[in-house]
Amino acid sequence: MDETKQVLVADDEDNLRRVLKAQLQHDGYEVHCVADGEAVLQAMAEHHIDVLITDLRMPKLDGMQVLKAVCERYPKVPVIMITAHGTVDTAVEALKVGAFDYVTKPFDRAEFRSVVGKASRTRELSQKHVSGDPNERGRYRIIGQSEPMRGVYDVIEKVADTPSTVLITGESGTGKELIARALHENSARRDKPFVSVNCAAIPPDLLESELFGYEKGAFTGAVTSKPGRFELAHGGTLFLDEIAEIPVSMQVKLLRALQEQAFERVGGIKTITVDSRLVAATNRDLKASIAEGGFREDLYYRLNVVHVHLPPLRERPSDVPLLLEHFVQKFNSKLGRAVIGFEDAAMKQLLRYRWPGNIRELENVVERCMIFAEDGDVGAQHLPAEIRDSEGAAELNLVAGIEATPGKTGLKEAVRKATLKLEREFIGRALDQTGGNVTHTARLLKISRKSLQNKMKELGLRND
Repeated sequence: MDETKQVLVADDEDNLRRVLKAQLQHDGYEVHCVADGEAVLQAMAEHHIDVLITDLRMPKLDGMQVLKAVCERYPKVPVIMITAHGTVDTAVEALKVGAFDYVTKPFDRAEFRSVVGKASRTRELSQKHVSGDPNERGRYRIIGQSEPMRGVYDVIEKVADTPSTVLITGESGTGKELIARALHENSARRDKPFVSVNCAAIPPDLLESELFGYEKGAFTGAVTSKPGRFELAHGGTLFLDEIAEIPVSMQVKLLRALQEQAFERVGGIKTITVDSRLVAATNRDLKASIAEGGFREDLYYRLNVVHVHLPPLRERPSDVPLLLEHFVQKFNSKLGRAVIGFEDAAMKQLLRYRWPGNIRELENVVERCMIFAEDGDVGAQHLPAEIRDSEGAAELNLVAGIEATPGKTGLKEAVRKATLKLEREFIGRALDQTGGNVTHTARLLKISRKSLQNKMKELGLRND
């Protein structure tokens, strides 16, 4: 069962707080309400807030001051601004500062529900990104000194201060948004907006209005005109994450916008010209998607001017100790612990493990270990079973845990049992990684959805 998302509502109007709380609770959220800006920061520190909804005008600290503080302290929490029609320009400025979106009073209930839903999904998906630390060994606030990462740093150094489009590829959990931010922050556009869009978090029928904006009356619920992400990124950088999730029908419009740096809002007739640098990222094989008809070849070549490939964690094991040190410091602060590090036996097993979930999985493992370990060092006994049972010599854990004795069990039977065990464990991990989404799991495993469904039925994973 999914964890209930927590939403914080900040507004000095009692009636509005009650209305929003009732609607959000009806939609399945856990809701906290406060009446001023200082109470927002206190509530953020006391609760695990997933989405913040705040008015622009509040006592003690106004919405813009709250936004700046939350963006600095809790950069992964989406902030939705509530504004009156007369302060729409201020709301647009808030988007450039870092707000996720805004809604205007009086707002349409369906539009409000849609904005909160997008923010909640973005928050959930953002957990896969790993925040860097400028004090760690590495470059561009990215942790890693391995040879593959040094190659990535060299590419950033050469292309950051150019207008060229960059395509970042790599498995899920490798930190592609960190590379996009490094490109932006080391360019002449660093003082302009960095606008990030997770294409997988936006329903396909809303993607056009999200990217290009819309005019008042363009569709039901469009009670005012609204700029899209392309406009908000004017002068800066637009980062399109999970770009392979954009429908083919939308790819044509995206290609035109990239080629001409011009577009029209939904329902509009005026052509809007922008100057924004595009960085795109995906964990999928776009060439394979082109062959399957899921991605346009002309758009691929337009995106792939400069290609940056992020290596998976298993190809940079020398960076694991650096990442462990960073996460230990992070969770000592978050959990109130005094963990020093990992014992030698635990470190050996962590270095031997293949990390199918990459840095995201490593971060989750460290947090889990520190929850159950006492202050001091984390031992091998605190590691998850799949890491303790892994064998470096047998990369796919083929024989781990197989009870077979020559003479009693034939070779073919032993191999069959080992294969079934491997398949069940490997597919189970992939399902955990994607939250049980069969389509995304099939893409991750690079097999068809039908083949995965058949395998799940054969291995008894459907009920799981």
